[in-house]
Amino acid sequence: RIGVSCPSWRSAGPCPCPRQRPAALGLGLAVGLLLLLAAAAPRRWAAPPRAARRDERYLARVEDLSATDTEDSALNYGVVIDCGSSGSRVFVYFWPPHNGNPHDLLDIKQMRDQSSRPVVKKIKPGISVAAAAPQRATPYLRPLLQFAAAHVPAQKHKETPLYILCTAGMRLLPERQQAAILEDLVRNVPLEFDFLFSKSHAEVISGKQEGVYAWIGINFVLGRFDHDDEEDAVVTVALGDQGESLVRKRTVGILDMGGASLQIAYEVPDSGAFSSPQQEEAAKSLLAEFNLGCDVQHTGHMYRVYVNTFLGFGGNFARQRYEELVLNQTHVYNRLHSQQTGLSPEMPFLDPCLPVGLEDTVARGGQTLYVRGRGDWLACAEVLQPLLDGPNSSQASLLGAYKAPIDFSNSEFYGFSEFFYCTEDVLRLGGQYSAPTFTSAAQEYCSQRWEVLTQRFRGGLYSSHADQHRLKYQCFKSAWMYQVLHQGFRFPLDYPSLRTAQLVYDREVQWTLGAILYKTRFLPLRDLRPESVRQAHTSWLRLSFVYNHYLFFACILVVALAIVLYLLRLRRIHRRQLRAAELTLPWLDKVVVPPGQANGP
Repeated sequence: RIGVSCPSWRSAGPCPCPRQRPAALGLGLAVGLLLLLAAAAPRRWAAPPRAARRDERYLARVEDLSATDTEDSALNYGVVIDCGSSGSRVFVYFWPPHNGNPHDLLDIKQMRDQSSRPVVKKIKPGISVAAAAPQRATPYLRPLLQFAAAHVPAQKHKETPLYILCTAGMRLLPERQQAAILEDLVRNVPLEFDFLFSKSHAEVISGKQEGVYAWIGINFVLGRFDHDDEEDAVVTVALGDQGESLVRKRTVGILDMGGASLQIAYEVPDSGAFSSPQQEEAAKSLLAEFNLGCDVQHTGHMYRVYVNTFLGFGGNFARQRYEELVLNQTHVYNRLHSQQTGLSPEMPFLDPCLPVGLEDTVARGGQTLYVRGRGDWLACAEVLQPLLDGPNSSQASLLGAYKAPIDFSNSEFYGFSEFFYCTEDVLRLGGQYSAPTFTSAAQEYCSQRWEVLTQRFRGGLYSSHADQHRLKYQCFKSAWMYQVLHQGFRFPLDYPSLRTAQLVYDREVQWTLGAILYKTRFLPLRDLRPESVRQAHTSWLRLSFVYNHYLFFACILVVALAIVLYLLRLRRIHRRQLRAAELTLPWLDKVVVPPGQANGP
């Protein structure tokens, strides 16, 4: 059919078009399509190399430390006030529009002023000063609210959420006083400020909530909620009671020892079994299950976190308990053996937890104990072991409390506050923790005479954060930290994945970051809903071609095979036409002459 319609067929010879024109067309189509796909594939579907992803994350961290562009109208803002026991602080955060991927969280960062300083302000004392007069709550917070209002662009105030979250100081007040303070804030703050603020935005959070928020903030800054990155270690997480599991990036646990309390928080990948109903009941109060994603149907951001706070196990409070223990034991010993130990500077109690030669006094209840350091770190660690049982029967014992199992072969922890101070301020071992190295350095420090240590301090051999109080109690606190870590929490002596730190990527991470991440987790739905209709018909294309390289190469193979079959068919048609033309040639050579025209004129 192609040969008959060819306009170039002017003679009896075979037409060249069936062989040349379709074959050239098919060959050109094949080459062009393959070149097009080869050129487009690296740009559209090739995953960026790991080095490039690392560079992008590094640049993003550097940008986090630069001034916030308040002229960018696309930015959103949020304000969190931390009402603590000794004071209150306000933090201002910002984030760009959500990228539309329901599996990604908001990219929330702390706002920085034109000098690149974090936008934060603190006032003292704590909000509990308004307990007797709740109407003073709003005036108390007014300086913080004015500070935040001055930094958030005025046109953004009405859409900027404000959260007032009260912690330990408010928890100590009776519930009636707590409710009165919160009621005053809910009623009066909207009269003076245009922030997005309602009754649910002001609350007294529990120690468990505070621990969860701290855990969220640290893991967010470390990028552990970014599940697209394939570089980091992974963990298998059990979801629900149906036996489903999910493999995702491993999160980090946190250890935080303050002056009065000790806190631990870490993810529990497997719910596991409980040995008794009592243990199961204890676990329910210490385990928090939550979904950080904007869609409750997506399980990629479902987390089960163990959080426990131990009051009385902080570094300073533990020292007070130790001094009371020593005072009582020495008093009993003197009475039973008719001794005068510790009753005068000439016969002091030799304290293994103080540097050699350091003289001090302990006064409790009208009694005074004279002590002198003997710098025996191992003896100090041993005498501190009974303190792990707890201050009294009404408070939790570190040894007897329920602890969710930790897979020490596939886990990672960060130690903050006293964990960092004990390892860094004088021992200069902050960072990766090694029990043998730490033990050796702590023993060497404790065995030094007090005069030598003070001379080193004046010579600037210790951290700039170290002071006389740190020098005096470093021996005790290092032994206490060691006992808490290895006897209380049962960390193996060869555990390689504990890092002590004060900053994460050169910035201090507050639990308020985790709080606003959790509070605003549903905001991305605003960006997802307008695009749902438009994206419905293209979702299959994006998922199939952009994220599935195997299907991409399969499509190339199918196209190439189709082109080959097309060329083979053209060749077969061309052969048939050649045979038909050969059969027609003899008839064309015979000329029929009409009667009467055989002879010329």
